[in-house]
Amino acid sequence: MDNIVPEQARTALDAADSARRRVAEEVGLPRGYWWAMAAGWLVLGVLNTVLPAWLAGIATVGFGVGHGVLASRLLDGRRRTDRLQVSAAVAGRRIPLVVIGMLLGFVGVTVLAAFALDADGADHAGIWAAALVAAVVGFGGPEMLRVLRRWARA
Repeated sequence: MDNIVPEQARTALDAADSARRRVAEEVGLPRGYWWAMAAGWLVLGVLNTVLPAWLAGIATVGFGVGHGVLASRLLDGRRRTDRLQVSAAVAGRRIPLVVIGMLLGFVGVTVLAAFALDADGADHAGIWAAALVAAVVGFGGPEMLRVLRRWARA
């Protein structure tokens, strides 16, 4: 191995870097996580309709904290996703920020949808808005995370 020419070394390094990027692209959250988040979102929509505002606010904060803890544990690279397990260094540091950004985006969509439905005269606008976002999260969460990771280069 002492007689490696620079072109061979560059080819080997490029292949290793390409393999590392392919592995990092596999990092994500399992499908069950997204359905659990969708169910929680729907429960929050119902709670915000039937509970006093201060108690619904506490439930919302609790959901956010629980989501943050669970997502960070699943994204730290030491837990197995549905296809592999990698270190946090390979997984990248931006992924949790992308997930938090998604969560804030879902909150914004829920609020806007609830206002629109309420303005249209819908009964239980908060529940319907939560159901809409829950469906998007459950059916499209992994795909949305994949696209946002690509956009954020995470």
